[in-house]
Amino acid sequence: MSLWTSLEPSSVTVDPGSRATVRLRVRNTGDVVDEYRFEPVGDVAPWTTVEPQTLRLYPGTTGTVELTFAPPRTPDATAGPNPYAVRITPTEHPDAVTVPEGNLTVTPFTEVRAELVPPTVKGRFRGRPRLAVDNLGNTKVTASLSGSDTGDRLSYDLKPGSVQIEPGRAVFVDTTLRPRRIIWFGSKEEQPYTLNVQRSGAAPLPVDGTFVQRGFLPRWLATALSLTVALAIAFVMIWLTYKPQVRSLASEKVAQAAVNTLAPSPSATPSAPALVPTPTAAAVPEAPASSAAADGGGGGGGGGGASKPPAKPKQETAAVAVNKLAARSDGRHICYRAYVEDKGWQDPVCDGAIAGTTGKDLAVKALNIATARTGGVTGNAAHVDGGWLTGDKWSKASDGVDMYMGSSKPAVSVMEGFTIKTMEGSVCQNPHIKDRGWLGNGCTKPGDWIYGGSPMQDRLQLEAVRFTV
Repeated sequence: MSLWTSLEPSSVTVDPGSRATVRLRVRNTGDVVDEYRFEPVGDVAPWTTVEPQTLRLYPGTTGTVELTFAPPRTPDATAGPNPYAVRITPTEHPDAVTVPEGNLTVTPFTEVRAELVPPTVKGRFRGRPRLAVDNLGNTKVTASLSGSDTGDRLSYDLKPGSVQIEPGRAVFVDTTLRPRRIIWFGSKEEQPYTLNVQRSGAAPLPVDGTFVQRGFLPRWLATALSLTVALAIAFVMIWLTYKPQVRSLASEKVAQAAVNTLAPSPSATPSAPALVPTPTAAAVPEAPASSAAADGGGGGGGGGGASKPPAKPKQETAAVAVNKLAARSDGRHICYRAYVEDKGWQDPVCDGAIAGTTGKDLAVKALNIATARTGGVTGNAAHVDGGWLTGDKWSKASDGVDMYMGSSKPAVSVMEGFTIKTMEGSVCQNPHIKDRGWLGNGCTKPGDWIYGGSPMQDRLQLEAVRFTV
């Protein structure tokens, strides 16, 4: 070996989001001029830069390169010691590779975010939101959960009551809110509440939500029942007061009939029999001339009824499209179609094609998705007004069956995003958002779900989407 190296220092500590520098001294101990190439290797290589990347040394001379470490402030920068190395390849002797090694210690940092899904729930006896807690730091987080409100009007049931979250992961906490007092009659009442995420040695992270409690019986129903009872009582009183007198004329009519049936007087002469009119055949209405012309003059004894318009062909769904595709092509497939605002359902497309519109300011209100050979698909829709309207009730369908998310009803707002998951393997999505365009392809780990769409705080409408599996 014709090379001497030294790392100064060999161990260094760096905070995520900042930089640290190490000097690498290199001496050519050979007898020929050589050029050396430097390349970082190991888990920290993506955050490491070398300046300069090549160094030309004469025999017996020494040169210096700088290694700069810049770990990002993300869960990818694993806290703790991380070994690193630099591969040095001489040009004259490429087989004589030297790899000096050192140690980089990344300091831990903690960042936790939490969100209620949906932030507003409605119910008469209970509400069931879900609390999503994300660990955006680079070390494991342990936290306990609790709820509170002004006046202690709600009780809280959180499952689980404490969580442990690995770096870069998220957990969902099922929450049940129960009002301590039932509203039997009257209008709905809004009750703000707060769920707290408490970590040891840190201030609690509050997440605010609203529980809208409905009355058991609406106020208008109680008013209507009261008016109905009052009207019934008034009708009975009026009937009893002004009851009509009924007198039978049957006896008078019988007596009059008996007088009329006595024998006729001698002066009476028989009258001629009454004439009975001769019945005539009923007139048949004449068919309109336009109908005859439309039927081609009758054209045989088939009929005088008007012909029915041809039936409109049934629109193809995502399940029909994916079953046709799976029958002629092996592998995993996903087909989907969009319900576009003011346009209705589009025809289904498959495997990365565009569903929806771009550049027309038309939002997507609902999605119809079906998969083949993925074990099924599940998902949920987030709306611009109201967020996750169905809460934790995700739509689900097995392979070859239609799954729907969102709503085509005029009263329901357009979609801003969605969650999707396949039971086997991963699924990739690329949403097109108003004023933002295509956000880029994002894929799940096998069996995980992913969110696609507008950032929840921006409330921008979803206009188009692409899916692949």
